[in-house]
Amino acid sequence: MLPFYALERYEGNEALFNLVMMSIVSTYAGEPLHLHAEGLRGTGKTTIMRSARGILPPIERIKGCVYNCDPYDPHCPHHRYLSQEEIDAIGTEMIPMPFLEISHSAKVGTVAGSIDLARLTDPNHPEAHMLPGLIPQAHRGILFIDEINRLADTSPEITDILLDVMGNKPGHLQIEEAGLPAVEIIVNVSVWAASNPDEDPGPLEEIRRQLSDRFDMVCYMGRPHSVDILSNMLAENSHQKKARLYKQRKVVVDESKNEAYRQQIVRWAEQYDKTELPDFLRNFIARLYIKHNLESIRAIEAMQQGAVLRCLIKNRDKVQISDVTETIPLVLKHRVDGDTLVRIINDLDTRGTKEGILSFKNRKDKKKEVEEPEYFQHDARSLKDLSRGELINTEKNLNPTDY
Repeated sequence: MLPFYALERYEGNEALFNLVMMSIVSTYAGEPLHLHAEGLRGTGKTTIMRSARGILPPIERIKGCVYNCDPYDPHCPHHRYLSQEEIDAIGTEMIPMPFLEISHSAKVGTVAGSIDLARLTDPNHPEAHMLPGLIPQAHRGILFIDEINRLADTSPEITDILLDVMGNKPGHLQIEEAGLPAVEIIVNVSVWAASNPDEDPGPLEEIRRQLSDRFDMVCYMGRPHSVDILSNMLAENSHQKKARLYKQRKVVVDESKNEAYRQQIVRWAEQYDKTELPDFLRNFIARLYIKHNLESIRAIEAMQQGAVLRCLIKNRDKVQISDVTETIPLVLKHRVDGDTLVRIINDLDTRGTKEGILSFKNRKDKKKEVEEPEYFQHDARSLKDLSRGELINTEKNLNPTDY
């Protein structure tokens, strides 16, 4: 697999590259950002997401903790009640940010957790002990699911677990096993998914609408239309080039480029904690929710989160209007029908920033009121000033076409 920095960028996949970077930054800062990439098979959705594993920054955890406990905010059953002195005595270690994948053959115990059979069958000290599954092990990292629409159709139990994990930030997970007390833990994990809505069983929003709504943003992958880009992709993926590099024993992955990504992600994450969305943009998002009767509060929360993150990866220190408007299609694509989405986007495009977004035109300006012509003259008399005869004559003159 090609490293993340070597993958071809083009207009159809640029949005996914941006979303992947935004999610990594947000996850490192401690707030998940759930992504869903849709598109035709073979367009590179899973390749981009899996390649991002190579640029994930390291995280610090309590030494040996399979739950990836933050030393300054422990959450697992073994460390949550320890004092800072006891944690310091255990020590800490640096590990790569977790990147785990749920396969379609996975069982509930594999995903959530189950009895640790190795400890249960230990001949010297047998004991019943809980073994955390993929989700708790992915805490403070990424959890990837390919063909999420098929998983939602065939594994309702795993889907229910994902609903709990993605329902809030951080999420909630309860591990249950017969004969052992239930273990409840918080899980801070960003869920990434990919699917082809044109293949069976269909789009995720039609299979499990609740799960679809849990994804903050959905990106549709377009096909490349450049001959040069396609030619470069063929050359990079050819067996001959890979064999030649293998024989020459050249390092395929340039770690210096990966490290540059990691350092940038850490800097953006530090800025994320300090960057606020201006009040006028927050008010605009709220008005958008009310005006278009949006169903999910998660939608406008994702707009706010996405706008700040987009501002950061564009290397700006202030959130702009474009940061909000660019996230709207990604946030609403899976939450509203196509006609509503087109109407919202057209409304923003036709009205312009002052009228459609900030609604400044609705504010009265006395100078403009004097200068601008009055299209609707206010010289009509009120009903109370009309005589009874005038009212009767007016009513007689009305016809069905007036209605």
